[in-house]
Amino acid sequence: MVQPTHARRQADWWRSAVIYQVYVRSFADGDGDGTGDLAGVRARLPYLAGLGVDALWFNPWYLSPMKDGGYDVADYRTVDPAFGTLAEAEKLIAEARELGIRTIVDIVPNHVSDQHPWFRAALAAGPGSPERELFHFRPGRGAHGELPPNDWPSQFVGSAEPVWTRLPDGDWYLHLFTPEQPDLNWAHLAVRREHEDILRFWFERGVAGVRIDSAALLAKDPDLPDLAGAPDPHPFVDRDELHDIYRSWRAVADEYGGVFVGEVWLPDAERFARYLRPDELHTAFNFAFLSCPWDADRLRAAIDSTLAEHAPVGAPATWVLCNHDITRTVTRYGRADTGFDFAAKAFGTPTDLALGTRRARAAALLSLALPGSVYLYQGEELGLPEADIPVERIEDPMHHRSGGTDPGRDGCRVPLPWSADAPYAGFGSREEPWLPQPADWAAYAADRQERDPHSMLTLYREALAARPAFGEGPLTWLPTPQGVLAFARADGALCVVNLAATAAELPAHCELLLSSGPLDESGRLPQDTAVWLRA
Repeated sequence: MVQPTHARRQADWWRSAVIYQVYVRSFADGDGDGTGDLAGVRARLPYLAGLGVDALWFNPWYLSPMKDGGYDVADYRTVDPAFGTLAEAEKLIAEARELGIRTIVDIVPNHVSDQHPWFRAALAAGPGSPERELFHFRPGRGAHGELPPNDWPSQFVGSAEPVWTRLPDGDWYLHLFTPEQPDLNWAHLAVRREHEDILRFWFERGVAGVRIDSAALLAKDPDLPDLAGAPDPHPFVDRDELHDIYRSWRAVADEYGGVFVGEVWLPDAERFARYLRPDELHTAFNFAFLSCPWDADRLRAAIDSTLAEHAPVGAPATWVLCNHDITRTVTRYGRADTGFDFAAKAFGTPTDLALGTRRARAAALLSLALPGSVYLYQGEELGLPEADIPVERIEDPMHHRSGGTDPGRDGCRVPLPWSADAPYAGFGSREEPWLPQPADWAAYAADRQERDPHSMLTLYREALAARPAFGEGPLTWLPTPQGVLAFARADGALCVVNLAATAAELPAHCELLLSSGPLDESGRLPQDTAVWLRA
């Protein structure tokens, strides 16, 4: 029996969804204590429904000491008291679903917090114990075991700190990130069973999907060899054993109709696509597009390569301009170097915000017109810039582990401005937010932008409402002058983006659906402007 079209679209909603990323700590503060919480999100659900998103992806809301923004999880079955309660999370999932919005939660399988019961038991049990087999404990090298077991580098770019910590009993333990985030041993059956149970726990509470943090790092070569000499395969990145793990996860997801999106940073397109085979992950983040400079040729190449690497496995592409780790779009696009590279981050990089905002508006229409799903990081719809955080207020361990040279990721995590005339721009009413808001933050407030027909918020609302015009078909490039991108989708819907230095003629069309900025007096498309047309 063939499914009706609407039923197929319900089942495959993730293939073309717009998914809004909620960094709970900075979204909205419901109790006024300076930290965003689930009560704040619940109060803003009508805003999210009005924006027109299909799903919400939540960064970790679990019990955590917050040594790495919640990515150091102490208990996956408990909501951190700073955010609320498990019962409140269940209400949020249900209330969002009533508004037609699905929920995706974050899972961090590579490591746990050093406060996790498993790790605390491992510390208490001592060398050689079964409890330590759940992690990577090893004796050190050197005459007295005083040297780390191997030469692996930290996964925080720019950090020279070791990934091994020695305990008083002589054992060392592995942590690819901070010492407070010990890596799990995925060769141990108990680790696999625990995570499958965690997946079931959240699927049974109504979540529609799971985002997998650092998805290519879980499996380790059991010998933990040095990286010197470039061993092949890599001892901890993209190992073949991962695919068996994700096949077992997919079987769990299929029980509930759930979906996965993986954080998979890999330069090899063929190996990247392996994670998206029909019995593994549904989607994975597209970092080539996210980090691409504002350059027509390079953007087209990134789009083409993305679609090409997804085609053999029939998976939809994902399009992302920014997230909780990446410099905000309006700031990045206003710099001399408009690409993104963690290693290039530095204090004091000059930015032309007017230029960056114009480009960000055009990029929004470009990304939303492409085939596949789109992830929208909170505050991008408000055009928020990267904030300069006073050094003494920076919390991100990436900054501290770099010796203070990396500004860290807190600049894109500043609490949102909701009401221009309210204390702390409406984020919360009683306590100062956990990260300081810039002095001009109220100018970006949602309530002010709602009344402005030319605001970034208005553009995003109009774009999400008009996006169905592009349908679900493929992309066909149109001939254009150098520096201009133009493509057609279903039903004659066109997207044109001008990155050239001069205004461009529009292709033949019968209707202008939406524009990121005004056309010039001759009806041409100015530089750094995008339009949606109907041919």
